[in-house]
Amino acid sequence: MKNISIAHSGLQTSNIILGCMRINALSLKEIDTLVYTALDQGINIFDHADIYGDGTCESMFSQAIGMNADLRDKMIIQSKCSIRKTGSGFYDQSKEYILASVDGILKRLQTDYLDILLLHRPDALVEPEEVAEAFEILNSSGKVRHFGVSNYNPLQIELLKKYINYPLIINQLQFSVVHTPMIDEGMAVNMFLDQSVDRTGHILDYCRLNEITIQAWSPFQKGFFEGPFFLDSKYAALHQALEKFGKQHGLDIPGAAVAWITRHPANIQVVLGTTKPERLIAGCRGSEVPMTREEWYGIYHAAGNRIP
Repeated sequence: MKNISIAHSGLQTSNIILGCMRINALSLKEIDTLVYTALDQGINIFDHADIYGDGTCESMFSQAIGMNADLRDKMIIQSKCSIRKTGSGFYDQSKEYILASVDGILKRLQTDYLDILLLHRPDALVEPEEVAEAFEILNSSGKVRHFGVSNYNPLQIELLKKYINYPLIINQLQFSVVHTPMIDEGMAVNMFLDQSVDRTGHILDYCRLNEITIQAWSPFQKGFFEGPFFLDSKYAALHQALEKFGKQHGLDIPGAAVAWITRHPANIQVVLGTTKPERLIAGCRGSEVPMTREEWYGIYHAAGNRIP
């Protein structure tokens, strides 16, 4: 398992994260097996959110493993807040909501602190002064040690940074070999191609310049919930390219897809949301395998992307 350093935090983490969004579909015994499989593979960071299973994922996680001080010391636990499901759903980064959300998260996870709190999605009505006040209270009380965001563009981060006294160390973004807008826009600069449209504000370069670690969610999907690309026949050329690479290194297609992400020099972490221990192990293997430039670009092209 490859480990990386998270800038401005002192955290040493695995480059694979166990995503816990779907664990409420498992039994407590199955969750225990999944978590200990992760730990055995060298994964030390676990990703939650207050809306995952309406909180049941966090509760079942701590209950399944019998959360205790020794176990907690081996883990980096992050959770997210700001999405509310009332009515049609809305975002809330008010001071009151952030503070209440963290208290609920800590209670469900049976822990006194979060290593990292992420704001889940940008709130169009955000008052950054309130976010700053909430972060100050959470940090000074020992409830949250580090902060970050999820699904943010550069200017949204800059707005928060104007008021917040703590570095934003993480930006969690959708990224896979079939979802590459933050790569595409830099590959086709100044060209009349759909690929050259700036959809992210050049977030990849921004995060590298500002030492913000990117965490890739949905590493096997193109859309939100369309299913893994390796089950979709329209990606036949990509399947072939990944299969060829995988055979050379003892990887299955998902493992090769992880290797493609972790090859990027931005030290991107991969959030694996699988609930199957064998798939988790396969993904971890992929994170350790080197990939040449020729292989990386070949897989990118096989996914349907143009190399001008």
